Amino acid sequence: MNAMNTLEQLIRLASNQKHTVISSFAPMDLSLLLHKPAPDSWSILECLEHLNRYSRYYNPALAKAIASNSGGNFLQTISYSWLGKKSLDMVRPDNGKKNTTLKRMNPNDSQLGRQTLEEFLDHQTELLQLLDKAKGANLNKKAIPVEFFKLLKLRIGETLEFMVLHQERHLQQALRVKQHLPDKQNAA
Repeated sequence: MNAMNTLEQLIRLASNQKHTVISSFAPMDLSLLLHKPAPDSWSILECLEHLNRYSRYYNPALAKAIASNSGGNFLQTISYSWLGKKSLDMVRPDNGKKNTTLKRMNPNDSQLGRQTLEEFLDHQTELLQLLDKAKGANLNKKAIPVEFFKLLKLRIGETLEFMVLHQERHLQQALRVKQHLPDKQNAA
């Protein structure tokens, strides 16, 4: 797949995700952002906190990998490792299978506030900058240690795609929570 087309698609999707959070969630009352449809499901802020936990790890790892693998003439295609394909298939928004997250990535019953939303927007700004910088990087370089098992590495391109698709999956989840809020008049 052509890397520039893929990066442009990811930039558009990440920009739309940022806009969704600003327009759909930022105006909401904190009580609605914290509403859980069921005790074992996540609130809107818990969905965002889950994504923040991934961004805290992967954004710096991506920044380091992109900086150290830029500046050459690289083949402008993205190829996928077995691990990359498996990871992407797992987080695709159209994959209806519910996945169990690692305990440290599970925000269920965390004490969250509006700063969770602001942190997500900050991470999203960073991700958009990384996607832009990635245009000059070797996207096929295995340089990103997997968060839960650092001996395994993902390629730069597939990690960027993983981040954007993972975010899309959980933002869709958060939008479903918003649709089922008890008091839709206050949902903004």
